[in-house]
Amino acid sequence: MRKNIAMGQRDLLREARNESLMAAMAVAVGVVAGLGAVAFRKLIALFHNLAFFGHASTDFDTLLHTAASPWGVFIIVVPIIGAVIVTFLIKTFAPEAKGHGVPEVIDAVHFKRGVIRAPVALIKALASSISIGTGGAVGREGPIIQIGATFGSMLAQWTRIPEWQRLALIACGGGAGIAATFNTPIGGVLFAAEILLVEISARTLIPVMIATGTASLIGRVFFGDHPSFIVPPLTLDHAALGPGIALGAYIVMGLLTGIAAMIFTRSIYWFEDLFKRIPGNDYVRHMLGMAIVGVMMWLLLRQTGHYYIEGVGYATIQDILNGTLTAGGLVLLLALLKLLATSLTLGSGASGGVFSPALFIGATLGATFASAVQVIFPGVDVNPANAAVIGMACMVGASTGAAVTAVVMTFEMTRDYHAIIPLIIAVSVAYSMRRLLLADTIYTLKLSRRGQRIPSAIQSQLYLARRALEFIRAPFMCLEADATLAKALEYGRRHHNRTPRVVLVENGRLVGVVPARTLRAARRGLEPEMPLRELADTHVVVVESAIRVFDLIAVLRRQKCRNAVMTLDGTMEDARSVLGVVTWEDLVENTNLSDYLDHGHTPKV
Repeated sequence: MRKNIAMGQRDLLREARNESLMAAMAVAVGVVAGLGAVAFRKLIALFHNLAFFGHASTDFDTLLHTAASPWGVFIIVVPIIGAVIVTFLIKTFAPEAKGHGVPEVIDAVHFKRGVIRAPVALIKALASSISIGTGGAVGREGPIIQIGATFGSMLAQWTRIPEWQRLALIACGGGAGIAATFNTPIGGVLFAAEILLVEISARTLIPVMIATGTASLIGRVFFGDHPSFIVPPLTLDHAALGPGIALGAYIVMGLLTGIAAMIFTRSIYWFEDLFKRIPGNDYVRHMLGMAIVGVMMWLLLRQTGHYYIEGVGYATIQDILNGTLTAGGLVLLLALLKLLATSLTLGSGASGGVFSPALFIGATLGATFASAVQVIFPGVDVNPANAAVIGMACMVGASTGAAVTAVVMTFEMTRDYHAIIPLIIAVSVAYSMRRLLLADTIYTLKLSRRGQRIPSAIQSQLYLARRALEFIRAPFMCLEADATLAKALEYGRRHHNRTPRVVLVENGRLVGVVPARTLRAARRGLEPEMPLRELADTHVVVVESAIRVFDLIAVLRRQKCRNAVMTLDGTMEDARSVLGVVTWEDLVENTNLSDYLDHGHTPKV
């Protein structure tokens, strides 16, 4: 008794040490993600000021439009120069840094056991900051997520902790990056849960909360305790909604934004395929794409006074929220041009995120929709600022698949409880519409195109704790090892053509198992007198009938078997003790493991 108590106390102590270590590492990841977000913003500012004005400075307010560059029409060359540098960095040091970052993190979680190479964070930071700073129409959130996730992976590899903890630290880094960028700690936790975590439990969520809280504190020290946008008070309370007419308008807007999210997702990869078909190398393709973006920037400056589509585009969003950008035609044009510019930037080979472009397109489409409603239905209270806020949430939630994150982050930024109901309804509609048109998100489509399917949900496998005996569906029979094929087929004729699994024994000793599928195949081409021994799978395990599904799967994987004979006590001393045969196919078909196994985890059996 004392020995058992002592062992229990040692186990509790070991568990407490592991939890303390995990909490400390989550703090470290949060600190690095928070400081990484700060450093990354400074890098963007440095390259932006060098590229547009020719002086080294880290002062840059993304909520203000970039002043006209002294380079004049030669501003078109700036994105081209950036393209050359970015292509060199990606091709030479880290191909994973290409694109918008989050798909590579998801790929590492699901297919690479959470292993991310150390150079990825540094090259991603440099390449993305140059892409954004020289005018690329991409965002900074994806790179920050990848930077935080890379440090989480590297820390886990250095400390040699178990795989589940490594995956949790990657989610800590990704969630912390979002939290530090937007000052939305709860949104960071939910982003990690919806996009990155493969296990939802206290042992994974608590480290994520620690990391996002730490990163948010660091972000507030440097950026202040306010959201990324200055959001005016919203008029979304019940009185303003009237008899549901305005709410109905937001539902329609959700449907339209869901369609736009599908187009946004498809467009990036369509342009990627287009540029791959263009003759030349990666340098030529990226330079061509950024040359077109440069021309678009210059033309917008000439015609409207601002570059508008370059960089993260937060200044344009802020103009809409402030009510200084209200021309419906111009706003719709900006939405289309931003979609084109982002697709050109990423499709030609840049490094940068899609979160900011999604916010830009959502805000401009929302404001355009509100302007149209005001013209067509003057009595409906749908103003551009309200619609822009909801449009941003709809676009992010529908395109990324992180619908709950989009709602909560918007609530954290607005801090207006009246926005909750319209947000929930509109984002849900937008997400459902995009899902109806396109199953993949903007993150998972890149992986699906490679043949890597990502599970659409984290399922609690309750069946795994049940007894494996419950999953026996096919009949079985025990025969002597010298029995023939005709003997087994006779059973099927007597039992409504149900093909049995045959357990072959010799002097009470297990010889092998003839699976039902083998008998069905043999029926069409082999002689009835063929010995069953020649068809048998002789590499079979014997397990006790009380074994749980989870344990049986482990046994089959360890022994590299596909068939298990179940007996009362797990031994094969008498054929009469056999209770059934369970195959790998039984377990896959009846425990919802097929979805899991289709995603690259097929056991080597």
